[in-house]
Amino acid sequence: MVVVACGLLLFVVGIYNKLVVLKNRYLNAFAQIEVQLKRRHDLIPSLVETVKGYMSHEKETLDAVISARNIAASALKSAHQDSNNPNAIKSLASAEGALGGAVGGLFAVMEAYPDLKADKAMSTLQEELTSTENKIAFSRQAYNDSVAQYNTSRQSFPQVVIAPMVGHATDAAMLEFEDSAQIQSAPKIDIS
Repeated sequence: MVVVACGLLLFVVGIYNKLVVLKNRYLNAFAQIEVQLKRRHDLIPSLVETVKGYMSHEKETLDAVISARNIAASALKSAHQDSNNPNAIKSLASAEGALGGAVGGLFAVMEAYPDLKADKAMSTLQEELTSTENKIAFSRQAYNDSVAQYNTSRQSFPQVVIAPMVGHATDAAMLEFEDSAQIQSAPKIDIS
């Protein structure tokens, strides 16, 4: 009887440890996304300042970008504080989608300003933003892969029975930007 109890205990401990490893993997992947999103948030004020001189009558567009950036930064802070909360991740995804849309709108308006497109600082900012967007995409893919592994393990039998008992009661949320088409297309504007 003792051997069976020890065997069962080791089995549960093995499942628990596997879930902890997978959870830590997706939390680490989220931390990598967080670094890139903060970089994007830091680049946007410089972008807006550079654009301001050329587009002074496009105040609504610039305000929309700054507002979306501030909402996204706030959502990132909330998600950082509770990255296990699927609602925090969904709020972050929504805010980042809106930010991508606002930046995409700014780039669309910028097409009407040839002097701005030729500006060296603007060109540098666009290159940095493009690089950051690519890093976000790769980081998000790694995060979503880690989340899928965790969720698959958590949902498999017998983990699905044991997981809620050892603190793994809910699935992790994927990070899918609602407006990803605009986010992906925003940095691809030709500046020549």
